[in-house]
Amino acid sequence: MQAIRLYPECKDNLWGGMRLKEFYGKQTDKTPVAESWELSFHKDGPTRIADGKTLAEAVTKEELGKNCEAFPFFPMLIKFIDAKDNLSVQVHPSDDYALKNENSFGKTEMWYVVAADEGAGLYVGFSRDVTEEEYEQAIKNNTLTELLNFFEVKAGDCYFIPSGTIHAIGGGCLICEIQQNSNLTYRVYDYGRTDKNGNPRELHIDKALKVTSLKKYEGRPLCVSRGYGETIGASRYFTTTKIVLDGETALPMDKNSFKCVTAVSGNGEIAGEEFRAGDSFFLPASSESVQIKGKGVLIVAEVRKYYVGIDLGGTFIKGGIVDDLGNIVVSDKAPTQSEGGAEKVSENIAALVEKLLCAAGLSKGDVEGIGMGVPGMIDSKAGNVIYSNNLGWQDFAIGEKVQALTGLTVKIANDANVAALGEVKFGVAREYDSAILLTLGTGVGGGIIIDGKLVEGNRGAGAELGHSVIVAGGERCTCGRKGCLEAYASATGLIRETKRVMQAHKDSKMWEIGALENVTGKTAFDYQDIDEYAKEAVDWYIGHLACGIVNFVNIFRPEVVILGGGVCAQGDTLVKPLQKRLDEEIFAGELGPQVKILIAELGNWAGILGAAALLL
Repeated sequence: MQAIRLYPECKDNLWGGMRLKEFYGKQTDKTPVAESWELSFHKDGPTRIADGKTLAEAVTKEELGKNCEAFPFFPMLIKFIDAKDNLSVQVHPSDDYALKNENSFGKTEMWYVVAADEGAGLYVGFSRDVTEEEYEQAIKNNTLTELLNFFEVKAGDCYFIPSGTIHAIGGGCLICEIQQNSNLTYRVYDYGRTDKNGNPRELHIDKALKVTSLKKYEGRPLCVSRGYGETIGASRYFTTTKIVLDGETALPMDKNSFKCVTAVSGNGEIAGEEFRAGDSFFLPASSESVQIKGKGVLIVAEVRKYYVGIDLGGTFIKGGIVDDLGNIVVSDKAPTQSEGGAEKVSENIAALVEKLLCAAGLSKGDVEGIGMGVPGMIDSKAGNVIYSNNLGWQDFAIGEKVQALTGLTVKIANDANVAALGEVKFGVAREYDSAILLTLGTGVGGGIIIDGKLVEGNRGAGAELGHSVIVAGGERCTCGRKGCLEAYASATGLIRETKRVMQAHKDSKMWEIGALENVTGKTAFDYQDIDEYAKEAVDWYIGHLACGIVNFVNIFRPEVVILGGGVCAQGDTLVKPLQKRLDEEIFAGELGPQVKILIAELGNWAGILGAAALLL
């Protein structure tokens, strides 16, 4: 893959220094060199490439990636800022305010501290809740900085600045700023400075009073490992990852987003191109990984989409913020409290969503919505729970309720279906479009994915694969019918058969476990190599499970069958004989398409990831 070297536009703001020219080698005749716009499609300073074209002119829609298509223009801007003197105290409006009043987007940004003189620092947000009157009076009295947090900083520190947060960069700081693509700033206080012509610099106090958050600043650093680095900032406009390079690493790429790599220190090679501190490169969206080697610190910026995934259980609500690659940014859980009624559960979900957004440093505008996996019979199109025995609900419009509480779009589906979707989108079947999932636990849950989409049936009430009959007039199932797959292929069914075999054969070695109440879903598998009766129970179980699998494969013709649940801990001991039976019994045998049996890999995360995938 080609790494496109970027040639920035430099700015000579009066507060700037000379480090960008003297130490980073920026090529410019301007003095001072306050800023270098490393990645910019903005008209006030477009980035260029080696042939003199602007980057905006050179790159294609495909090279930017699918995630950029959601924006009316390129979403981010990256710059170095060398503050010899204090920058003005300022605030940026939100998108809502800016679009309504300025015909522009607002501005959220983050700062990575590249270097700082001793005692240098940043002003970020109020140190306590203030009133509008206090704020206005402090501006008039030139005491505004007394209300603000001052953070003395060092290289490597990071601060996320949401729109509406009052802030200023102090003298002596060299910053790498990743921001929303906007140049809209409301200057509140400027230390009485004048411009080059001796005129006082314009202030925007009236506008600033309307958009500034008066709450105490509660910024929390984001530190999420991504294998090759650590994500340190996230929004819908930019996601930033720090790589501490010492040797060689592979930077994964994808077709959803480009990556911009900026070296804040060190030197080395990226995709065969030499880099030194201060260099930036554009990497087009692609499925090929990029090799980077050398020593230093790199900042990688890209555009990711974010979703809230909620896995609603009878005891706990589990939730997470998930990106479009299936990375869980933050996760948490809260008590379900179903005994308090559906309204209480909905309130708990909304509170958990708010907590997750806060932990990730995201606003509601940064996420695409909420996906929810809910136990029971679900009308996913209407967002209703038709019936849930686990929760004791009937005809409850949970989608509508949670949407009203959070202000976010909500999509729901049955929890087993959601787990299946998670495995196809982000798990063991991510290379496939069509799959059947069977969850082998107390019961048998099922999910069907065809061409990347859930197959839910009439009013979203499917797919109850565990309640298809494989033995006419057989064992009684919990649903009331006889002979359902669940009565045979669940862990409950296996335990029942193991006990039956033990009772029929008092000489079985399985009696070493003691009483029948000690039998688990592992017992027969543990003893099958040394006890013929244990093997009899295992063969009975595999035979019935294989019957169900072959039925589903012949009907739906998936590419893979995924098995989840506790019984799957047996691994190849379970999968190999099932695969053999499937290969032998599948309709048309070798003449037809072959189907693999795989073990689910997402485990307890399948619900959150699958719920988020409802919004993809």
